[in-house]
Formats: sequence, C-alpha cells, structure tokens
Amino acid sequence: MMAVSIGKRSTAATSLLISFLIFHTSNADIPAAVAESAEAPHRRFEYKYSFKGPYLTQSDGTIPFWVHTGNAIPSADQVRITTSLRSQRGSVWTKNTVNFANWEAEVTFRVSGRGRMGADGLAIWFTEGQGLEGPVYGAADSWNGVGIFFDSFDNDGKKNNPAIIVVGNNGKFMYDHPNDGTTQGLGSCLRDFRNKPYPVRAKITYYKMSLTVLINNGFTPDRDDFELCTKIDDMVIPQEGYFGISAATGGLADDHDVLSFLLFRLTEPGQQPAPPDVEIPKEEKDKYQAEFENFQQELDKKKEEFQKEHPGVQGEPVEEMYESVNDREIRQVFEGQNRIHLEIKQLHRQLAMILDEQRRYVTVVTDEIAKRGVHAQSGQVPNQDIDNIINKQEEVLRNLNELRSSFYESVRQIGSAQHQGNAAGTYEAVQHFNDIKEHLLPILEKVNCPELPPLPSCLSTIHFLVFVTIQSVLFIGYIVYRSQQEAAAKKFF
Repeated sequence: MMAVSIGKRSTAATSLLISFLIFHTSNADIPAAVAESAEAPHRRFEYKYSFKGPYLTQSDGTIPFWVHTGNAIPSADQVRITTSLRSQRGSVWTKNTVNFANWEAEVTFRVSGRGRMGADGLAIWFTEGQGLEGPVYGAADSWNGVGIFFDSFDNDGKKNNPAIIVVGNNGKFMYDHPNDGTTQGLGSCLRDFRNKPYPVRAKITYYKMSLTVLINNGFTPDRDDFELCTKIDDMVIPQEGYFGISAATGGLADDHDVLSFLLFRLTEPGQQPAPPDVEIPKEEKDKYQAEFENFQQELDKKKEEFQKEHPGVQGEPVEEMYESVNDREIRQVFEGQNRIHLEIKQLHRQLAMILDEQRRYVTVVTDEIAKRGVHAQSGQVPNQDIDNIINKQEEVLRNLNELRSSFYESVRQIGSAQHQGNAAGTYEAVQHFNDIKEHLLPILEKVNCPELPPLPSCLSTIHFLVFVTIQSVLFIGYIVYRSQQEAAAKKFF
C-alpha cells in the first residue's frame, strides 16, 4: 500500500542518511538506531507494556496488561491477530499509556499463507488513543500518532509489495487505501516478510525525535542480524500513547501471528531514570499502601487466633518444627530394617511353597514305588535309582527345614533390633541375611527334580501302523472328491 518513491523530501532524507552512515562507518562503530549519539542509551525493560511466550496468557485467556479485540486469539505461545480466513480483523493494545519520551520496541511475528500473494497485512501502532477496530489493518482510521505497516497486497498494481511503510497522522487525515499510502508515507522499504523459515523481527526505536526501523528478514536464526529499513528525523509523536498491533485480511488471507512484543525505556547517557517509587502516581501508591496495611492487620489477627487455639506452641523455637540430623539417621536405619524384614518374609513364603512342592513330589514318588513293587516283575525298575531319588529328596527337605528355621531366627533378630533402636542390630541382621543368600543357591540347585526312569509305552507298533493307514486313505479320498467337485464347477464357465 505504498510506492517505491515517497517524494522529494524522502529522497533527500535517504541520500542524507546514506552519506551520514558512510561518514560514521569510516570513523566509529555506532548502532544505526542511535547513529547521532556518541554513546548508546541506557535500556530498561518495561514488563507492563510487553508480552512473550510461553505462558503468555492467563487462565481466563487474557493477556496481562493488554486487551485484545476482534478476531485476535491469544494462546500460550503467541497471539494470532487474524486467521487465514477472508475479511478478518483483530488487534491487541496496551491497557495503560506510555509516558516516557524515548523507547525501543522489538516485535517478533510470522506472516504465513498458502498462496503466492497474501493480504492485507500487519501494523504496529503508537497512538494517542486505542484504535480497537477500524479499516486500517484492523485498527481505527484518523489516528494521532505513527503506524508502521507491513503491507502484503499490491492495491495500486505497481508491483511494489510486500513492503514496509511508516505513516504519521495528527488525527485529521484518512488513510489512502487506493494508492497504498503513497501520498502519506514518511519512509518505506521493500522487504518480503511472508512464509519465512524463521520468525521476522522488527526493531523500532524512537530516540531524540528520530524514528528508526530495523528488520531481521527471517532467513537465519540469528536474532541480531538486523538491517536498516528506514529512518525519519524530526518526527513528532504524542507524549503519551498506547502501543498496539493489528492485522486484517481481505479477498486473500494469511495467518498473522505475533510471538513477542518487548518494550524498553531509553535514557540518555548520564541521566539515570527515576526510581520506580517516584514514577508511581500518588493515588496508586496510597492504594497499594492501604492494601499492604490491611494485609498486615489480617496477618497479625490470624497469628493471635492461632496462638489462642494452640497455647502449647507458644515460645517453642522454630528449629524444633524440623527434623534434625540424628533423627533423620535413625529414621533411615529403621526404614532399612523394615525393608530387610519384608524381603525376608517374602523369601520365607517362597521357601514354604518350595517345601510343599517337594513334599508332594516325595509322596508321588513313594506311591509309584509302592505300586511298582506289587505289580512289576523283578528287575524291571532299578532299585538303585529309586533309592538315590529318595535320598536326594530327604536331603532337600532337611536343608529346607534348616533354612526355614534360619529365616525365623532372622525375623526375630530384626524385630528385637527395631524395638531396641540399635544400629548394630541392623548390621548383624544384614550380615545374617547375606549368609542366608550364600547358602540359598546350592540348596535351590538341589531342589530341581531328578529324572524318573522311562515308563513303558502304552501304544504298540501294530496299532500305530493301522492308525497311519486309515489317516492316509481318508486324506487321499478327500483329495479325489475335491478334484471332482472343481472339475464339475468348471463346466458352467
């Protein structure tokens, strides 16, 4: 919404700026935003006029110290001023006015869309009043202040968009939409800010009546990679005003997302800013003082009520409310004893299950031997193997009984140590527990059941051959029947 040239005054200012920058480049390294100053100004962050993710919004969806209108959608990480839908308008504005003369705003935003061209654009405002809604990029027309417009759509057909234009207004003029603000622009530059791999950053500095716009084009992740867009000298803006960001879409649409807005107060070198207490108005200061006194009175009242309800707590030192080092060590000792006690109980239950299984196994083997001794002929069952099985099972039972009694003894020792509160009892219990673990592995190896002599087969060879023959005949018959059915089915095709 602008032209490449902005009049004779802008051309002269541009040439003057180029020669000025060449002169300073050959003499000193000075930032472009404050090129006229021999020393950079002091910067102080103003959180009441800023926002940044994460946790950008409160629980009710509002932005602290800001107000949003129209189709703006705040979220935890960003503020979507407009979505990629047609005829959308949205804006965010500070709730309080800015009353310091020099400032610097850093805005991080992203403009993205599916098409090669987008619309309409995004604007950054500093105006005397909040332009909540209107036709100029979603904000009100005839504003009193300055607007930095990021124009996406080429209204005048001169193929000079996307572009950035600075337009000032004293509240008496209407914005020139058909000519893209060509007749009203104070400074401009051609920059493509749509669909960049990284967010685009704009640094807007107003210092000593000079407005400078620096742009980071979003091609690299370097946040300090700024280049000069335009600079306007001898620019007069309102002494107090509101900051705002607005955006709008038309027949074409883009997503206009603002990731952060950071405002800094600038102070000339040698002039320290006033302390915060001096800056607070007297009415607001008295209000905060009254709230603090009321809170202090309520706190003292609650303390008195607590002391009346708990008279025994009065006069006790604060240290007694917390755990000492000795108490913590004793607690850790008892916790270790409890864990050992639980582990031993668990092992005791497992050994009891193993013991029951071994007893059942011995009973089964004994019954089998008794049956074979009555019905089997002599020499069929090796008596030596049976004797070995019985001896091994008896030995396993004896070891398990000894281990079980050892566990009973460990549980008893740990219980006595817990009652005595002695750390030495814990050490003895741990040593005893380790001894039990050393003897447990060979016992578990002996628990494995030995192999029994092979039992006689209940299926003879003749029966097996007859079964296989019947199965083969049935399978061959099924194959013949299926082939006949398939041959009959093919006659119909």
